[in-house]
Amino acid sequence: MLFRVLRWLGPLFVQCVLLAPLAHAQVAGEVEFARGVGFAQSPGDSPRTLGKGLPLREGDRLTTSDGASAIIKLQDGTRMTVRPNSELVLQQYQFRENAPDNGMLMQLVRGGFRAITGLISKNSPNAARVQTGTATIGIRGTDFDARVCSTECGAESARIPENARPNAVQASARIFNAQGEISAVDAAGQRRRLVDGASVYPGDVVETTRGSQAVLAFRDDTRVTLGSQTRFRLDNFVYDERNAGEGRFLASILRGSVRALTGLIAKANSRNVGFSTATATIGIRGTGFDVNCTGACAGEAGDASSGMTLFTWLGAIEVGQQGQTARQVLQAGQGLFIPAAGPVVPITNEPASEGPRPDQVTVPPKLFSSDNVSDNAEGLFVFVRDGHIEIVSAREILHLGKNEAGFAGPNGDALRPNLIPKFMDFDQVPLPNSRNPLLTTVLSESGIRGGTSCK
Repeated sequence: MLFRVLRWLGPLFVQCVLLAPLAHAQVAGEVEFARGVGFAQSPGDSPRTLGKGLPLREGDRLTTSDGASAIIKLQDGTRMTVRPNSELVLQQYQFRENAPDNGMLMQLVRGGFRAITGLISKNSPNAARVQTGTATIGIRGTDFDARVCSTECGAESARIPENARPNAVQASARIFNAQGEISAVDAAGQRRRLVDGASVYPGDVVETTRGSQAVLAFRDDTRVTLGSQTRFRLDNFVYDERNAGEGRFLASILRGSVRALTGLIAKANSRNVGFSTATATIGIRGTGFDVNCTGACAGEAGDASSGMTLFTWLGAIEVGQQGQTARQVLQAGQGLFIPAAGPVVPITNEPASEGPRPDQVTVPPKLFSSDNVSDNAEGLFVFVRDGHIEIVSAREILHLGKNEAGFAGPNGDALRPNLIPKFMDFDQVPLPNSRNPLLTTVLSESGIRGGTSCK
């Protein structure tokens, strides 16, 4: 009797064992829109036709045929448009609200996608990645497109009559040597996490927490070291390497410690460079100097030891106290302590400062450089609509900010093309947040161009 029961339960036991991995695979999201022939397939399972509402699981391989596309939404809010003739694998996906170990790993085998990332990448800068045959894309909380190209991308560009736009770096500066938690608050009050390679723009207030520090490298070769618990605002930055004398660099030290080495703008026209605090303004004569701002200088209560400490270690600066017309020149080796009340105290010995002197740090290569890359090149192309992307190839690391394109080739090069690839700049495949993706697709197939989707 027992033998007959076990024999009857045997097939059911085997079936449960085979289905156990599928039962434990986390539901990653679902399909929001699908057009044409496409499939999702879990390992060891039969293909499932892509259609609105289809659940997607960790491990699914998504494929689209010629003329087909799909928009998927993942549980953390990430949205992606999988392009025609594409293959994308959701290799690892884990998301629980406020969990510290959330992560996402995808593999782009062929084709491409357009993405608006969600909470996983926004909450942790190293938690979301996309692997391709030539490089890995590190997602830092961003909106971006990725294409693995052979010959089809160049052919698409050849059919576009518009001219390619310059692939200009819009960032004023980029972070490197970052330690601890660093963030930026833009002029609209939006906060974002900053890691190595992240961009800083005019109007940003860069903030470091206790025990944190970082170096800012600017396009004109100005370098600024930010110490712990510092708030530094970039008020204005204008720079054209062909006419540095017309550039402009204005910054405010709101709190904490700053070590600054001025660059090409100051060398061409020092009157267009200035730093300010609540208690003093600093004029530049091509220089390196340190500032420590606490107490009244930072708009905070403080004792007699707080205030503003200045020391020049290269060149000279002009210091003017707020409300006074007289300005004092400090040569290299000279400094001042400006207390909240009482007389100004001269300093002859260099005070202790946080972080490295900016003239003694090595700036990473290719923070702002560009190269000649053809739209016909074979490899990975990435275009960033907003945010920060890191491309890691076999030999190099390339950081991209808003409205920048990058390329990684099979030889290990990671380059910023001189021009934005036309097949990306004028992409007519609907973005994942498109209000009517079907209409967008039909208009594109009919040859009706609705302007650039990336702008």
